[in-house]
Formats: sequence, C-alpha cells, structure tokens
Amino acid sequence: MEPEIQRRVQRYGWNKAAEFYDISWKDQLKPAQDKVLDMTNLQPGEVVLETSCGTGLVTFRAAKKVGEDGEIVATDLSEEMVEIARNEVQSLKLNNITFHRMDAEELQFDEELFDKAICSLGLMYFPYPLKGLKEMHRLLKPGGMAAVSIWGERKNCGWAGIFPIVDRQVTSDVCPLFFQQGTGNTLQNSFQEAGFKNIEIDRFKVNLNYPDSETALTAAFAGGPVALAYQKFNAETREIVHNEYLKSIEPYQNGQGYKIPGEFVAAKGVK
Repeated sequence: MEPEIQRRVQRYGWNKAAEFYDISWKDQLKPAQDKVLDMTNLQPGEVVLETSCGTGLVTFRAAKKVGEDGEIVATDLSEEMVEIARNEVQSLKLNNITFHRMDAEELQFDEELFDKAICSLGLMYFPYPLKGLKEMHRLLKPGGMAAVSIWGERKNCGWAGIFPIVDRQVTSDVCPLFFQQGTGNTLQNSFQEAGFKNIEIDRFKVNLNYPDSETALTAAFAGGPVALAYQKFNAETREIVHNEYLKSIEPYQNGQGYKIPGEFVAAKGVK
C-alpha cells in the first residue's frame, strides 16, 4: 500500500475511533504504557517528545513526572485525538504540555531538543517504523533515551482475528505489517539501524479484560484500528462481523466477559 494512503487511513480511522478509545482501551493498554514510563524513568525538568500521543493517556502521566520545570511535546496524526487531549489537559490544569497534529515520520522540530522520547503503541501503524525511530534519534540530545511499546507476535494476541474478519467485507488497509515489528528480533534490529545503543528489550504477556460482549465489540470495531472500515458497514454487515469476532474470541470467554490474551514488546535505547 502507498504510504500516503496508509497515513490517510490512520488519520481518519483514529478520528473515527477517538470518542471510543479511552473507554475501550485505557485499562487494557496500561501495562504497555507503564513499561515505557518505567524504562525512561522521567525526571523533573526534562523535556520529552511523545509521538502517537492519542488522547493523552501517557502524556498526562509523563507531565506529572517532569513537573512544572519540565515539558512534554506531544504529537499525533489524528486531529480528533489531539483535540480530546487538549480539552482534557485544561481540566487537569497541566501547563507543561503542548500538543501538535504531526506525522511522526516527519517531525517539524530542530534536532537535539529532547532529553527523552516515548511512543506507546503507535510505531506499528507507521508506514516506515524505522523512519519514525530515526526521527526520535535525530531529535534527542546526545545521551538522550527513547522508549517504545508495541503489540507482540500475532499468534500471542487473541484479538488478532479482527483484521481478516473486517478484510473479508472491505479492504481495511489498516496496516499490512501490523505485527512485523513485534515479531522475533525485529524491534531490536530497528533500534540498532536507527542509531541507538545500549538497547534493552522486554517482551511480556497480558490479558485484556472486558466485562461483556458489547464492551469487547466496541473496543474491537468502534474504538480500534478498523474504525474507518467499520463506518462503511450497514447493519447487516455489522451483525456478521460481530458474530465472527465473538466466535474468534469464544475460547477466552470468562463468565459473561472475556479474558483475551495479548503480548507487548517494549524497547529502549540511548543516543
């Protein structure tokens, strides 16, 4: 798929998903977000770049860690995500964050501005993940650190059936290589090629807990990466894909809810 098409799919898809994102994924993604924050060990006064900030779930936590003397510069491709984050930051009264709608592969900042760079669960959507990592490297000060988290291998993610289920109805073009960076040593190799040293990798399994089928369906379709394609479905098609997805996660049913296995990979490296 052409990179520009993929970027448009990502931008408008996450615009559609924005209003459902927090209620669908806040708790489920927290272990990956925790890992990125633990790896970077943000300190008061640091200036931090965040790409793929979404609705600010990591951003606000990072802002509290760097304090009033620090700064978080957060970017995302989706203007709806950024707008939600901007509205939320006002209610939280955090004055050390700036948000920008910006492509993570072409960041409009001067080099060597940041002490740390973070990206939680965004890298696998980039047309060229290596380019995104190189941008982080370019913008870090010498000795600065970057940390990212992504989904792991397809076989370890019980929700992965969502992609072929949707693609049977309409070509979603979400990301043809979604699981590539999480497979084998790919992420470590990407960090090395981007120029990072002292690389550390952590692969860990989690469970995604949903209290009922409705919540699981909202996360999979309305609040996730296939949201743009899902908007094209009529009521009959939605019923078809809902039933197919629930069948795919049936082995993980836990009472009325679901306990779906997943895997994350996190990495950090130093410039």
